[in-house]
Amino acid sequence: MAEQIVHTNRAPRQGAAPVILDDPRRRRSVLVGVCLALMAVVASVSGLNVAQPQIALEFGASLSTVIWIINVYTVSLAALLLPLGAIGDRWGRKPVLLTGLALFGIANLAAGLAPTAEILLATRLASGVGAAMIMPVTLAVITSTFPDEERSRAIGVWTGVAGGGGILGMFLSAALVDVASWRWLFVLPILLVVAATVVTLRSVPDSREDAQHDFDTVGSLLSMVAVVGLILVLDEGPVRGWTAPVTLVSMLVAVVGVTGFLTWELRRRVPLLDVRLFRDRGLASGSAALLVIFGVQAGIFVVVFPYLQAVLGWSGLRSTLALLPTMLVMMVASGLAPRVAAHIGSRSTMVVGIVVGAAGVALMAGLVSVDGGYLSILPGMLAMGLGMGVTMTPATEAITSSLPRERQGVASALNDVTRELGTALGVALLGAILAVGYRSAIEPRLNGIPADVAGTARQGIANAVAAADTAGPQSQAVIHAAQQSFVTGWQQAMWVGAGVLAVVLVYILVRGPERTPPRSAATAGAPGSAPSSADAVPAPPKPTADGSQEIS
Repeated sequence: MAEQIVHTNRAPRQGAAPVILDDPRRRRSVLVGVCLALMAVVASVSGLNVAQPQIALEFGASLSTVIWIINVYTVSLAALLLPLGAIGDRWGRKPVLLTGLALFGIANLAAGLAPTAEILLATRLASGVGAAMIMPVTLAVITSTFPDEERSRAIGVWTGVAGGGGILGMFLSAALVDVASWRWLFVLPILLVVAATVVTLRSVPDSREDAQHDFDTVGSLLSMVAVVGLILVLDEGPVRGWTAPVTLVSMLVAVVGVTGFLTWELRRRVPLLDVRLFRDRGLASGSAALLVIFGVQAGIFVVVFPYLQAVLGWSGLRSTLALLPTMLVMMVASGLAPRVAAHIGSRSTMVVGIVVGAAGVALMAGLVSVDGGYLSILPGMLAMGLGMGVTMTPATEAITSSLPRERQGVASALNDVTRELGTALGVALLGAILAVGYRSAIEPRLNGIPADVAGTARQGIANAVAAADTAGPQSQAVIHAAQQSFVTGWQQAMWVGAGVLAVVLVYILVRGPERTPPRSAATAGAPGSAPSSADAVPAPPKPTADGSQEIS
């Protein structure tokens, strides 16, 4: 049906409408600029993975500490995405993007100079704040400035960068680590920030919501509490035990945050996030798909680098080169996904993608071994990249098309918070399962090993390999025990990842989008276009920026 806007008591002020760009060259420039900014953010999520052993040895940090140095970035990013996405809608997407780029660049510079693990942790936290200003704006700029017939293709490019750009970032970071040291990997985000800033100043238009309502401060705070609580539960539960005090307190914080957020948002006339939108089966299933695939992907990348570096003894650069085939498959699949969805429908596309991805993760669990090396995990990695790349674009469109253009900061933030919450949860959950599985498996293998060496070996495989030099004639026994124990932890993490993908597959099959005729590729995901299989039955009226209601 044609889109119709029914206004309430107030008429909108001028300037609230989206800025649709007519110049194709400027649109290309905008797409390049936002993808450069997005690349800086996603590369920072995964860039430190290649330096886990070096950071652990330089600061004398345990595996759990190193994982938190990686994870605190995604925690702060995920916790702040919704509030800062809404602020971008209100204050203007261009100034918020530029502010985020500046903060992000300064924080990365400080991280490269950090003298201790604690300062590195603090700078990663600050980087997450800057990234939370950047990421929702990049997608909001696309969905609010590109015409309907090009919106789907632009989103496909964005999802390809979001999904595969992290691996490309790891490759460039690994090159810097091998040539110089792990500190130089922060050069890449800084260079990307500089390039993105130049393009943003020249080409990105400023668009904003015509906000005639108060900012939802209470909802913002409650959303942050809920996100942090959920992540802490999944991080501390497998390590300390599900009945440990810190786990129970985190669970209480999560329950209070989620309950308070839902209650507050349902009562507010213009909420930060209208949770009623999740009645839309397309929006709900798209969010669930992104949450899980990004969580599993991020968790696997945390696991795969210690395997390649500490188990197989590869350098950071060689380890990252080993992931390039997966990256290329994922990015190509993301770009082709709109065409696939146009022929078979978005629901079927997501189902196929998740099935292929889950099969790939299961292959990695079943075939991995110390002696089999890289070839034992390559088939599973390629299948995972293909499946996840196919799933990302239709899932992203289902989310961004659920809100009108003037609220695209919130829609994009919802998309991003789903991705980043999934990333944080995946790193926390699979990383914790790996750590617990490793410690459980290595304990009986340390009989007869000197106590000081055994204590170091329990901390993680990188620590075990380093401590083996002091074990004398038992050095090879220590290394072999650590390698076999790591593979045991790997298998446990992979099977959990495959199980989580199976759960979301069942959800999409049972509660996924309605099976409606697919759209043409030109109009896929465009606001006001005919519903596709990514869309649910007509959603309830959605509040617009000025308190009006949008009726599809």
